[in-house]
Amino acid sequence: MRLPARPNLSNLVHMRDHPDADDTPPPDVWTGRATNRVQWLLALVGAACMALGIELAVDSAWTSGTAPLAMSVVGCIAAGLLVLFGTLAFVHVDLKLDRECVEVRCGHIGLPRRRIPLSHVAGADFTALVTPRQWGGWGYRWRPEKGTAVVVRRGEGIVLRLWDGHTFTITVDNAETAVQVIKDRLRTITPGTAG
Repeated sequence: MRLPARPNLSNLVHMRDHPDADDTPPPDVWTGRATNRVQWLLALVGAACMALGIELAVDSAWTSGTAPLAMSVVGCIAAGLLVLFGTLAFVHVDLKLDRECVEVRCGHIGLPRRRIPLSHVAGADFTALVTPRQWGGWGYRWRPEKGTAVVVRRGEGIVLRLWDGHTFTITVDNAETAVQVIKDRLRTITPGTAG
């Protein structure tokens, strides 16, 4: 007669120290990011426009009249600033999800920024493909039939369905995990409460 095998205690200890990922609670603060390196090329175009404006102002003979030259200088510098700051604002997007809200910050300065209390969120969905073409370009976008979005690159994203009937889409890496964390937190939130 054979005795039953004795359990391997080292395996039991290992299982206790490293539980399955499904059993671990989400972190108090979940963060995510999406980056678009192509925006740096557009920022270089803006810097080149500014440099051209400065070059015109410094090295021009001003013999053809001041009004056309001044308009050229101001136009180049203004266009350069708009392109430079417009693209740097959307080089990346940061998403922060805590117990009370979803916060989205764009670029190195963190503007534009949007903070959505979880009590205003009816649900969250994963989308495998968000493209600038769907939203009319990169950046902070609004389309009446689609809602609002922050699109910094092509790829996966989150679609927040808000209680007021609007949606808010964010491109972010590891969006499936973010959606799961949002859904877990929504189970404990009362809709419409102050957040």
